[in-house]
Amino acid sequence: MATTQRERAKSDRRSTLLREASRLFAERGFASVTLEDIGAACGVSGPAVYRHFASKQALLGAILVEVSVRLRDGGVGVVDAAPDAASALDDLIRFHVAFALDDADVIRVQDRDLAALAEADRHRVRRLQREYVEAWVGVLRGIHPSRSDADLRVRAHAVFGLINSTPHSVRGLRAAPGEDEVRATLEQLAGAALRA
Repeated sequence: MATTQRERAKSDRRSTLLREASRLFAERGFASVTLEDIGAACGVSGPAVYRHFASKQALLGAILVEVSVRLRDGGVGVVDAAPDAASALDDLIRFHVAFALDDADVIRVQDRDLAALAEADRHRVRRLQREYVEAWVGVLRGIHPSRSDADLRVRAHAVFGLINSTPHSVRGLRAAPGEDEVRATLEQLAGAALRA
């Protein structure tokens, strides 16, 4: 079915609201940002945001639920497409590094403002995150068949911490390396850590 120009404009506006809200929440924290701030960043009035989201909390929920769905679905897709565990691991690492570099604001929002989610959204995000981790555990089981699933989960979470925190750390460096160099370093370190 063809998408109308109005539907495209509405979808584009929603995407802009999500992107700008993520940026503002990352910069100032969920509690310090108003709907008027978000609207202004998008070139609309604060009340116009209500055409897309029932509240600021609903907007936060959309950001974190949608990114969690994207991660889970993307991770499962990577695993399903890989011919073996070693390839799947390399592909998962590349996938997660790309996410961390492209969506550093969303990672920061989740780290700081997850508790501000409505209870139903918080439970959904946590469930989606567990499913994403389990995709990694399944692959790591093929790399380390003698290790327990609990150990493999610790390994996955440790590497997520390494990957997710680096884009924020690098931003503060005076002579920050380029994104391609950061990407290559993260992929190399994550691969070495998960194979150790």
